[in-house]
Amino acid sequence: MSNKVLIKGNEAIGEAAILAGCRYYFAYPITPQNEIPAYLSKRMPEVGGTFLQAESEIAAINMVMGAAAAGARAMTSSSSPGISLKQEGISYLSGAQLPAVVVNMMRGGPGLGNIAGAQGDYFQATRGGGNGDYHVVVIAPGTVQELADYTVKAFEIADKYRVVVMILGDGYLGQMAEPCVLPEKVDNIYSKPWAITGKTSNREANIVMSLKLGKDDAYLNRHVKSLDENYKKIEENEILYENFMCDDADFVLCAYGTSARVCKKAIKILREQGIKAGLFRPITLWPFPGKELEKACNNAKKILTVEMSLGQMVQDVKLNSGKKVSDVDFYGEPGGVIPKLNLIIEKVKSYV
Repeated sequence: MSNKVLIKGNEAIGEAAILAGCRYYFAYPITPQNEIPAYLSKRMPEVGGTFLQAESEIAAINMVMGAAAAGARAMTSSSSPGISLKQEGISYLSGAQLPAVVVNMMRGGPGLGNIAGAQGDYFQATRGGGNGDYHVVVIAPGTVQELADYTVKAFEIADKYRVVVMILGDGYLGQMAEPCVLPEKVDNIYSKPWAITGKTSNREANIVMSLKLGKDDAYLNRHVKSLDENYKKIEENEILYENFMCDDADFVLCAYGTSARVCKKAIKILREQGIKAGLFRPITLWPFPGKELEKACNNAKKILTVEMSLGQMVQDVKLNSGKKVSDVDFYGEPGGVIPKLNLIIEKVKSYV
C-alpha cells in the first residue's frame, strides 16, 4: 500500500493516471484544471510517456483518438467550455469503439462563464454532447481520494468496454488538497487485438474509424444496436453510489460532488436535532443508479436534490425515485456558488 500524501485533487488525477498505465496525455490549458497538465508535463517524461500541449481542445481530443486507436491508454482533461469543443471527438471515439478517459473539472457557465467550480455540465455529460446514439460512462467523485481511485477505475472500464469514460468533477474538488492514499500501480492492462499496430505475418491489419458505410443501408443500424448491447452490460455491472444514513431517513438528500459534501454536514446537524435525514450520492451519473435510489427513498416522505446548477440531475431523481414529482424538491446555486448549509437545513426543516 502506498503512503498517504497531502495532494491537490487535480494532481491526484494526474498521478493516478500514471499509476493506471496512461502514457499519452494531450490537453490545452483552461482554469480550474490547469494543475493536471502542469503535473503531467513533469511526470510523463519521467515515466517514458508523452505529454503534449495541443494547439486547441479540438486537436487534443483527436490526438487522444490516434493514441487510443494504436492501443495506448490515453487521456485528456479540460473544463466546461473546453469539453464543449471536444464533443465531436468524443462522438467519434464512441462510434469507433475506442477507449479513452476525459476529465471535466466543471466551471461556471454558460459560455466562458467564470472560473469557479460548478455542476452545470450534467446534461452535457450524461446525455452526450455530440451527435448520434452513444453513451459516455460518467463518474462523479466526491473527495480527493475518490478522484485518484476512480481515475484508475475509469481506465479499467474504458478498456473493458471500449468506451469513453468521463471523470466529472468541479473546480473546488480539483483545487482542494486532502490526505490521499495513492492507488497501486496497474500491471495488467487489457490486450487490444483490435488496435492499429501494423500488419505482420501473424496479424492482419486493422482499420479503426467511425464512418460506417456498409454494403447495405442497415450496416450503421446494426453497429449502433451492437453499441447499445454493450451499454446495457455497463448498466448491469458498473453502477456506483453511496447510501449515507438513508435506511431510516424520513428525508433524503440527493447530491454529488461538492454539493454532496455540504449535504453530509447538513445531515449530521439535522440528526443532532432529531430529524432523520440521509444522503443518496450517485457516483456513476451514467449509468444512473436508479433502482438503488428508489430503494434508498422507499420510506422517505420527501427528497431534496441539491446541485450547483439550476437543476439538471433533479430530472433523473424524479424519473427514478419512485415518488410523485411533488415529493421531489430542489435547491440549487448556479454560476460557481456552493449551496448554503443553512438553506439546506431550513429546506429540510420546512418538510417536518
